[in-house]
Formats: sequence, structure tokens, C-alpha cells
Amino acid sequence: MIKQDNWRHQSPETALTLPSRYFYDPEHFRLERDRIFYGAWHVIGHKNELSEPGRFIVRDLFDQSIVAACDRNGRVHAFHNVCQHRGTRLLNENRGVQKGVFRCPYHSWCYRWDGSLAGAPRSNNLVDFQLDRYNIPKVRVEEFGGFLYFNMDPNARSMSDLFPGAEEQIEDAFPLMNDMRLVEEKDVIVPANWKVIMDNSIEGYHFELSGPCHTDLAALIDFKTYTLTQHDHWWTYVGKSDPRTTEAYGVDLGGTVDEKDCFFNIGLWPHNTFYTFPFSKLLGTFLIYPLTPESSLLRFGYYTPYKELPAVSEACMSWMNDKLGPEDIKLNEAVQKGLRSFGYEQGRYMIDEQRSNESEHLVHHFHTLVYDAVHG
Repeated sequence: MIKQDNWRHQSPETALTLPSRYFYDPEHFRLERDRIFYGAWHVIGHKNELSEPGRFIVRDLFDQSIVAACDRNGRVHAFHNVCQHRGTRLLNENRGVQKGVFRCPYHSWCYRWDGSLAGAPRSNNLVDFQLDRYNIPKVRVEEFGGFLYFNMDPNARSMSDLFPGAEEQIEDAFPLMNDMRLVEEKDVIVPANWKVIMDNSIEGYHFELSGPCHTDLAALIDFKTYTLTQHDHWWTYVGKSDPRTTEAYGVDLGGTVDEKDCFFNIGLWPHNTFYTFPFSKLLGTFLIYPLTPESSLLRFGYYTPYKELPAVSEACMSWMNDKLGPEDIKLNEAVQKGLRSFGYEQGRYMIDEQRSNESEHLVHHFHTLVYDAVHG
């Protein structure tokens, strides 16, 4: 077990990173699972994905599986994905529409859209069998910034309490949030610890240094306006788009550049990121799910408010999936391998007093949240 040390007492400007064992030790991974993820808020999907009666989404987290479904009144319920008879998993699809009841594939116990038991074959032959004793346990659901979330901890702080001010920034960055629809969802498994992936996403130090795709992205951003801002349990990294840009992702912008266009990213502890790339006309979600101490699932979601997907949006999605994403994943893999080296234990955060656009203060802030959650 990783014991608490003096890491927390360092000054950020001179601090060393978390010891490398924090990124591969199985016991530490178990503590993060129990003390961070089992009590965290996890994205179900945009509210429009569950706006039709019977529509459902299934989300898995470690060994847990949750169903979220919309009832006839438009209310969304979340409950554990398990039959109350013998423990069979009810649903294996990620999403769909169930016009009737959810039927267990083993013995046909049937559940309503809120997880309540509607019927069980032969139950009328049993002594003292009451349907309402075998409803599936519910899970908390909250809407925040246009998206729905679940939390398995009944005592967890509400999202408005945990992320004060974040919802307003999301609404300001995405004024057409109510019109968003899912275009594509893509899962990728990466052989790296979840924190390695998050670290890479919340610093701009490597933007112009680590590869051609990052250099291309940096060219679309006016770095004089780029700022990285930490809050208690959330953070942003934002910069205006470069107004001199005439082409993005291989698409001619036609000389019409919106002066409000920007590179906007907001992270909600511990693993939810929402973003828009310059000129993309897209809302992207970047969600990290730990699988093992040294592997993670990345879920990329792309949303648009338009009935027809703009050409620049389609080009940006392809560029992200085929170029920038793989370039980032190679960096994550290289870090994970290096963390295992006998020649490395800790590094130095590149944090300047000005908290400039190349400073790694968000990485330090994120590590502090991890450290405090694990060590209490």
C-alpha cells in the first residue's frame, strides 16, 4: 500500500511530481477506484439522448453497470444493470429504445423504465411474493450543463455544490447546448494509467514541441490569449482562435471567421472534459475510464447543434480520430513505459509564478486532488 508522504507540503513552483508508483501500483489503483471513482459523477449523455420514452443508455464503471432510461413523463431514472432474481445482467447494449419492459434474458423477470419490477413468471404461485420488494436499487441522476450524470454514492455532494461556476462557463461556451445531438461516440483503449492521459490533456507545454498534429492545432490558437485556470474541483484551458486563419482541418473557412470562436476546454473532477476546437462548430466530450493500473478506456463523443453536420465539423472529427488522437496516445504510451524505468522516480513540474500558457500548474492541481482523495 502506498503510504502518505510529504509530497503535499511542497511549493508548486519548486515541486516534484507524484512518485512514479502512483501510476502503476495495484493497491493505489484500488484506492482510486474506491475513494475517487465509485463516488464521482459520471456522464450518461446529453439530455437529448434520453428525451424519448423507453430510450436508454448503459454505462459501465469497473465491475459496475448502470442503466439510465426515460419514462413516459420525460423523467430520467438510473438503476443498477442487474436482475434482482439471480443477478443476471439485464442489458448488454450501450444504448437503444425499449418500448415495453426490460426483460431479464434468464428467467424473464420484467422491469419498468424506472427499474421497478413489473412481473415475474410463476411468482403468483409463491407464498408472500411482493413485486415492490424486488425493485432494482436506484442511482442518483443530475443534469448539469446540458448533460446527464449518475453517481453511485447517495451521499455525494451535488454537482452545483462541487463545481460552482462551471455550469455558467459551459452555457456561455455552448449557447446552442439545448439543440445538441450526438453525431458519433468512439471508444479507444490506451495502455496507460488514467492520470497519464489526463496530465497530457491539461497542459499546453507540449503543444508546439511534441508532434506535427499538435503544431497544427497550436497554429489555430492565439496563444497570447491562452489561459489555464484552476478552481476547486474543476479547471479550464481556453484561448481565442487565431483570426488570421483561413483553413482548418483541410477545409477552407471561406473568409468568415467568428471573432468569438475559440479553443475551449473545461474539466470536471475527476475525468470528464468538454471542449471545442477552433473553428470546428462541434462540442466534444473526452471521458477517461480506468480499466487497470496501466490501461484506460477513452470515450470520444461528438455533438452538433446543426441538422446537417458542417463540412469543417466532419473534417475536425476525422482529424481528431485519425491524426491528433493517435499522436496523443503514442505520447501516453511512452510516458507509461518510462514511469516503469529504474532510472525515473519523480520529475519537476514546469510551473512559473505567472501561471503562463506553458505552465503545468493544472497538472499539479489535478495531482493534489488525487493525492487528497486517496490519502483522505
